[in-house]
Amino acid sequence: MTTANLDLARAYFQAVQTGDMAALGSLLDEEIVWHQPGANQFSGDHKGRDAVFQMLGGMMEASQGSFAIDKIHSLMGNGDLVAATIHFTGRRGDTSMAMDGVDLLRIQNGKITEMWLFSSAQNAEDAFWGR
Repeated sequence: MTTANLDLARAYFQAVQTGDMAALGSLLDEEIVWHQPGANQFSGDHKGRDAVFQMLGGMMEASQGSFAIDKIHSLMGNGDLVAATIHFTGRRGDTSMAMDGVDLLRIQNGKITEMWLFSSAQNAEDAFWGR
């Protein structure tokens, strides 16, 4: 199952990088639980596909469409979990953010059912997004 889960994770990151919301929606379980780290306006547990899309839309609006995962360094699978080491960026006016992170995806029955995100500089990410 790990190979199929790695393929699904690759499809997820491709959809995110290309802005293919239809593909992204097809990969997320309707009842997904998304754990967004930190202490900023987007932090917390987002439950359900609609809540995740609302959060992602807010991030794109706040960053004037610049928020992006620009590199996927590696994907590693273990059972129903896939860990991805990534690099992400964003701009808000004169402020920018660029840092490494880890996304941990739980994949069950061909859908992403849970996500945990980790940032290498959480305080800087919190300052970027604001309260």
